[in-house]
Amino acid sequence: MNISDRIKQRMKTLGLKGVDITKTTGVSSGGVSQWVNGATKPNGEKLISLCKALKCQPDWLLYGKDEPSKPQQNAEWIGEIEPWDNRTPLGEDEVELPVLTEVELSAGNGVNAVQENHGSKLRFAKSTLKRNGINPEHAACVKVCGTSMAPVLPDGATVGIDTANTSIKDGEMYAIDQDGMLRIKLIYRLPSGAIRLRSFNSEEYPDERYEGEYVKNIRIIGRVFWYSVLR
Repeated sequence: MNISDRIKQRMKTLGLKGVDITKTTGVSSGGVSQWVNGATKPNGEKLISLCKALKCQPDWLLYGKDEPSKPQQNAEWIGEIEPWDNRTPLGEDEVELPVLTEVELSAGNGVNAVQENHGSKLRFAKSTLKRNGINPEHAACVKVCGTSMAPVLPDGATVGIDTANTSIKDGEMYAIDQDGMLRIKLIYRLPSGAIRLRSFNSEEYPDERYEGEYVKNIRIIGRVFWYSVLR
């Protein structure tokens, strides 16, 4: 196997076309074709650029030494989507969790103060919740409003919260009740009992620091254990 063979092999493995090599290396399409056809050989900086595009080492491309690793699979096929509505009977392994709307909290204390979003519910497999240590009786879903948690949680995204898990672990997402507002934020503990609330969209929504009496106005409803986004 010669250099052109290895170039073609690597392009096939990575699903690359000549135009992709041109964009990465800055070499004209004609120059790339000459490499692929074996009319010329890459060298110097162009060789380094080509190896970067092909994700391989120069020694392999030139001499066949130290074969590059194959791309690793990073996804698993689960199955087809099965449509359902409120009239579809629950399966033996299914449970429905209420959907709450962010910024919808009624007066009162405790998790029961959260208002349901017109009876909307989402279905989860009991086995999935159990496997992740989630008790369905202590779980609910929240619809996110606004762009403060974008791009991870865009407006309209849905998150699942475990209301039995209220201990703060730095950098985790939690649903909180802050002065009657239901919010989804990343939480960090700070010295002297202070806390920091952080948004993913930190450019538009800077960190919020609370200490002293202000911390008492923040109640942890539960940790986010799941989220779903439709694009």
